Amino acid sequence: MSSSPSLEILVREAEGFSVWNGPPFSNGQPSLKLERVSCSNTKFSLDGSKFMAMKPDGIISIYDSTSLREVRSFTIANVTAAELSPCGTYLQTFQKPSTPQEKNVSLWNTETGDLAHGHYQKSITKTTWPSIRFCPDESSACRLATNDVQFFDPKDFSKGITSRIRVPGVAAFELSKTPASHVAVFVPEVKGSPGSVQIFECGKDSQSQPLARRSFFRCSSVQFSWNHGSTGLLVVVQSDVDKTNQSYYGETKLHYLTVDGTHEGLVPLRKEGPVHDVQWSFSGSEFAVVYGFMPACVTIFDKKCKPLMELGEGPYNTLRWNPKGRLLCVAGFGNLPGDMAFWDIANKKQLGSNKAEWSVTSEWSPDGLYFLTASTAPRRQIDNGLKIFNYDGKRYFKKNFERLYQAEWKPESPDRFGEISELIKSVESLKLEAGKSQGQGSTQKKAVAPTTIQKPAAYRPPHAKHAAAIQAELLGGNPEGEMSKAALRNKKKREKKKAAAAEAAAASGANNA
Repeated sequence: MSSSPSLEILVREAEGFSVWNGPPFSNGQPSLKLERVSCSNTKFSLDGSKFMAMKPDGIISIYDSTSLREVRSFTIANVTAAELSPCGTYLQTFQKPSTPQEKNVSLWNTETGDLAHGHYQKSITKTTWPSIRFCPDESSACRLATNDVQFFDPKDFSKGITSRIRVPGVAAFELSKTPASHVAVFVPEVKGSPGSVQIFECGKDSQSQPLARRSFFRCSSVQFSWNHGSTGLLVVVQSDVDKTNQSYYGETKLHYLTVDGTHEGLVPLRKEGPVHDVQWSFSGSEFAVVYGFMPACVTIFDKKCKPLMELGEGPYNTLRWNPKGRLLCVAGFGNLPGDMAFWDIANKKQLGSNKAEWSVTSEWSPDGLYFLTASTAPRRQIDNGLKIFNYDGKRYFKKNFERLYQAEWKPESPDRFGEISELIKSVESLKLEAGKSQGQGSTQKKAVAPTTIQKPAAYRPPHAKHAAAIQAELLGGNPEGEMSKAALRNKKKREKKKAAAAEAAAASGANNA
């Protein structure tokens, strides 16, 4: 499609970040679109229109993703966390508080640089940051407070709190996706009373009743997952202790609730064990679950929680739906070997398989043609690098790094790209054109340095390295196993002596005969 945007990849190393032109690559290597910029952290807005870079001395720069130019800069003392709103309208920052009166959570307008909102928050965790949550189109915004969820007008925060939903003991919440019509809340169990997950309609008064509710005991934390369309909610309920003593990591259960109340209950999983991952498809009409003790099972369910398809068992714990069409990557990352299976769910067949060992992050490209995996620090201190695979699992590109902290696609709406069958044809035609024009001229863009694919070296503990160094010093070798010049000379002398001794022994034997 000629009107489709080009793919881009943001890569952050120890020295800073750079932006690459994404595949297909003209000469097998990506080219640089933005030279390296020093920073400690970077993040795109959800729609990909802007991205931020945290730099030394509390400087946070906002970049326009199209022009890659800095459009705004903020200097904020003692800033420890920052986040862009989904459309890049606001920058939210958290500063270490000095007094309870200090408004240390700030919301800045990225266009004007003005402060739009501020409030106090003692600390942040994964469940409480970002403090103010927006829905994907920024039509709704809310935050968690003591015993209630407060709502704001995203276009005018000066109005203050526009509505609130009172929920005694609420500890976590999740705003539904577009449309932002509902909010899910979690209340932990206390003093013998069960914990619960409830769904409320947004914009109602504080006395409104939940549309759906699910109660349970043995619940330490929950993970919410709304579908696209905001009709169904998946809840992974985690308990720190497994009463059956089958798992050291506790117990997990998967619940499903609908906003119309037609379903409130457990998802029927056919194997015992933990729920490793659950993901809605981009259509919002089906979801995939990988679950059970290894080898884990993978099942596709519809919106009515009925099994549609079984993908078998394997060493899997990760699911990634393709944004175009109904393709699914089932993988085993983290402490698993890195196996990946690429499935065409629509036609119920496996397209291919591959391996991406030591992967920490993974995601499909916005056009659905490529799958990116990355082994990043600080999770992994060695063997850092990124790999790009085709939609059918064939490896397209690999590059190793001394230290890689981040590798991700620039977000784009999948609707801006054609159907995957049309894109495949256009990519194949580009390959043919590149083959014809090869050798007729050099590219104008600066290419990223190619990498040689080396087999990872075996792990050697520190004491073994030390012993090897001492041995090298005493015997003339070196720790890597290659012989020094002195050692080679000594070896030749020993060989000559052995040869001379052998000749003398042979002569002596002949004389005695």
